[in-house]
Amino acid sequence: MSSAQQRLSQVSSHFTAGGKKGAAALTEKHPDDIVVTCALRTALTKGGKGGFKDTAAADLLAGVFKGLIDRSGIDPKAVEDVAVGSVLAPGGGATEFRAAALVAGFSESTAVKSLNRQCSSGLQAIVDIANAIKSGMIEVGVGAGVESMSSQYGPGAVTEFSELLESHPESANCKVPMGVLSEQMAKDRNISRAVQDAFAASSYQKAVTAQKAGLFNEEILPLQVKWTDPKSGEEKTITVKADDGIRDGITAESLGKIRPAFAKDGSIHAGNASQISDGAAAVLLMKRSTAERLGQKIIGKYVAASVVGVKPLLMGIGPWAAIPVALEKAGITKDEVDIYEINEAFASQCVWCVNELGIPQEKINPKGGAIAFGHPLGCTGARQISTLFTELKRTNKKVGVTSMCVGTGMGMAAVWVAE
Repeated sequence: MSSAQQRLSQVSSHFTAGGKKGAAALTEKHPDDIVVTCALRTALTKGGKGGFKDTAAADLLAGVFKGLIDRSGIDPKAVEDVAVGSVLAPGGGATEFRAAALVAGFSESTAVKSLNRQCSSGLQAIVDIANAIKSGMIEVGVGAGVESMSSQYGPGAVTEFSELLESHPESANCKVPMGVLSEQMAKDRNISRAVQDAFAASSYQKAVTAQKAGLFNEEILPLQVKWTDPKSGEEKTITVKADDGIRDGITAESLGKIRPAFAKDGSIHAGNASQISDGAAAVLLMKRSTAERLGQKIIGKYVAASVVGVKPLLMGIGPWAAIPVALEKAGITKDEVDIYEINEAFASQCVWCVNELGIPQEKINPKGGAIAFGHPLGCTGARQISTLFTELKRTNKKVGVTSMCVGTGMGMAAVWVAE
């Protein structure tokens, strides 16, 4: 039995004999469905030089929290818990994220927590809220993600390992830099630079087309922030309302001229890997019955999620391992999914996962991905949901999957249905 088959067999207990399966079953509406009534994000800006370079992560978070309250019309006192995914914030961001919630207008009765599951932190935060609602612990909650890589990204973000951790070979692999292990994976899995550059160029081209057509406008909440001009030193107030990492005119040929970043004969470089960036995103969740009682407009529902472990040195294959498990939990096949938002940590790992899963390229990141507009680590899992739901709505499609590889060797995925 293959490892993929073993993973699928692990979730067979989630179904009863004769239980309904398929996309048609997912679109049925039930009072206890966990629904999304608002999902939005900031623009994503270039780390160290973009629109949010001088804005603290908690300030970005306060902005999307306020936007979520304003756009949804939810009574802030109705929100019982907020979970925020973040990777780099000292202390997990727990103190400032609670403060950000209060600044945004949430009641002092609203609880707040931070969490870190690396690149899936935003998605994990949302799943935690969904599970709390499903269990009856709360009725209304917010899952969010945020990262200021401008202020907190760098060597200091990686803790030194003790002798105990260094002495175990698999444990020691957990701290191998992402670029180095992705370079090795590309070699081991025979993913050529030409293939990676073609995929990366496509991401840029799709994002440019989407941005010019205004396809990101609905999901992005414009934020007014302070910004210091690096040339003059003058502090200005600017409104950030568009992803500033998207570049026009990128082709596979132009990417082919960029020097490899991690090995002289390597294939990974700044143009075919995710951008270092800043941003925040938030999602409002509750049961369908609660949404109807509160007069909340339902944009979609959460169906199922999975999280799996893989070898630390094969971190990039995480979506390949996680997506089949999430699909099995949801009772659907890969072909019944209309759109896949798979994080483009590196073109190498995304291409490999997509090819191994046999997913048509046209279903992958139709508006581009992290290579084109950035991957603020804790934000991405929440950002993907606003991107997914607006595209499902625009194209009149129903079923979507969000997924990402996760540092130290994991993968996460979730299934969503638009209304």
